Amino acid sequence: MSITMTIRLEDGIKGLEQLAAATQRNKSFLAAEAIAQFVESNEWQISEIQAALKEADAGDYASDQEVSAVAAKWMASAN
Repeated sequence: MSITMTIRLEDGIKGLEQLAAATQRNKSFLAAEAIAQFVESNEWQISEIQAALKEADAGDYASDQEVSAVAAKWMASAN
């Protein structure tokens, strides 16, 4: 299934024509790929944020001692 939509792009996106020619793809294909990647990235980020909020609400987070231990480990590795 596909959805048809019309979008307006800013004049500053002049590289789209060159990218389409260089990749032998049409502009619609490139726009659809860009939108798909954007949605996938944002879905992942929102999912991770929601999971983190559930953990925090459940009190499942690192103690001050655990955070200090990890920080000390990274500081030792940096030197």
